[in-house]
Amino acid sequence: MPDAPVRSFAVDARSFTAPALAPGLYIVATPIGHLGDMTLRALSTLAAADLIACEDTRVTRVLTERYGIRTPTIAYHEHNSGRQLPKLMAELVAGRSVALVSDAGTPLISDPGYRLVAEVTALGLPVIPIPGPSALLAALVVAGLPTDTVLFSGFLPQKGGPRRRRIETLAIVPATLVLYESPHRVAETLADLAAILGADRPAVVARELTKLYETVVRAPLGELAERFAGAPPKGEIVLVIGPPPERETSEADADQLLVAALATMPASAAAGDVARATGLDRRELYRRALELKGALQADDDDPDADGRDDGEGA
Repeated sequence: MPDAPVRSFAVDARSFTAPALAPGLYIVATPIGHLGDMTLRALSTLAAADLIACEDTRVTRVLTERYGIRTPTIAYHEHNSGRQLPKLMAELVAGRSVALVSDAGTPLISDPGYRLVAEVTALGLPVIPIPGPSALLAALVVAGLPTDTVLFSGFLPQKGGPRRRRIETLAIVPATLVLYESPHRVAETLADLAAILGADRPAVVARELTKLYETVVRAPLGELAERFAGAPPKGEIVLVIGPPPERETSEADADQLLVAALATMPASAAAGDVARATGLDRRELYRRALELKGALQADDDDPDADGRDDGEGA
């Protein structure tokens, strides 16, 4: 049996041998912009792995060439996961080591990697985190907003109506909110956030973190909405919004959250979401969600529910 190849990586023209890896799936964080943010453990893992699964092989190749890593790569992303996931599972079942990376930051944060992790854990195979850069954490630590309780909500829906309904479910969550947004939608999103959460809510727009043109703008949501209305920014955007003023959640507040949640999910899930957001009793919220759902359905079935009188004399 031939000897296993010697795996290595290079930093500043110095070569380092990468120790052999145990079989398993390695979740490897990669830089969100500055290539110097790679950790030595991440480099060693990528060099020693049998295979690297990446969103875009061209993006990952920039990183591997920078550090002299020659591990084979395979594309694995949202659009090909159905075809590629069985191939990756076959590698892992055969006892090989696979490193999963995203184009930037920590995998599974707003990407489809969780499907692979779910499959791997279901078979009882090892999943090993290799921590490192994350746009979520980078934005949070420079925002100057409370970090004791944080809710990450990823990307909001692209269309206005669903986006506003989602923001309504976040309105009274007692936590600092972190969102990702694309530059061409950030103006609309900021306007919706200011209108629903309040123009005075403190917030931060963090752009191009760790890159040459990194900017962090801190201001109330209303000011940020005005600032970016006529000048959409370029690059990757993270929004951080401070928590709402402390107050007890009223029945009206809870109903508002439940109605917004019921627009996109069943009663049990809506009750769970609102319970996590407010600390209210889940069973009571579920009972109330069923009542509200019944009332909403009754309104939909009532031809006069819109307040018009379609009879004679209209």
